[in-house]
Amino acid sequence: MEGVTRSSSTPDRASGAAPGSSSGGRTGRPPVTSRAQILAAARAIIDEHGWEKLTIRRLASELGVGPTTLYHHVRDKDDLLIQLLNDHADATVRTPLPEAPRDRIVQAALVIHDSLSSWPWAAEILTTDGFLGRLGESSLEMVEAIVGAAVDHGCTTEQAVVVFRSIWYFTVGEILVRAHSDPRRPAEPELLQGFLSTANPERFPRLAEIGQDWPVISARDTYPWALEAFVDGLLARARDER
Repeated sequence: MEGVTRSSSTPDRASGAAPGSSSGGRTGRPPVTSRAQILAAARAIIDEHGWEKLTIRRLASELGVGPTTLYHHVRDKDDLLIQLLNDHADATVRTPLPEAPRDRIVQAALVIHDSLSSWPWAAEILTTDGFLGRLGESSLEMVEAIVGAAVDHGCTTEQAVVVFRSIWYFTVGEILVRAHSDPRRPAEPELLQGFLSTANPERFPRLAEIGQDWPVISARDTYPWALEAFVDGLLARARDER
């Protein structure tokens, strides 16, 4: 009630605050509002629950602040995700690229792959419409490198875009399939049973022959090898179409 002055030694009965504590203030850890800590908390939520479960309200609750406090740093969830992606790229997309156009394409794609593999949720976010075009300079450097190298190799600008998008689809698909697969690698023969070991050899002779070896073979990291073959094929196709 206005006009009533509490004694400094009287506990706040409404809040249960102890003598000497600020009336109506938060207890426990202080509010966290720095950009770095906000992004770290948002990333922790994504790692545990998925990026779809990240909301401004949930993030504010995790940090012990009101949602309006976060709007000093982010406009909305999309802006928060873009900041997370750019922050991740700033920390992971750093490498010198070779001069030869073909090798530059391969190396730039490997950089993108390694960056997204270290945080697969980033790949999933980037498959959503509108996010790829809002990335920061660190991420766009590799896009520029691939498109520019394709042009230097003799592609038209239109072909260069197709080269990049084809590599992008291949790279993101490989990352997401592995991210959503069982991370355990089979070590015992009995764990390999049941995939193709029961395939009818008359109808599926090659699959039956491979049988339980399929999971062992597919667990290998063949991305670099497949990428080089893929890039060579794309550049040869572009050359033939000129």
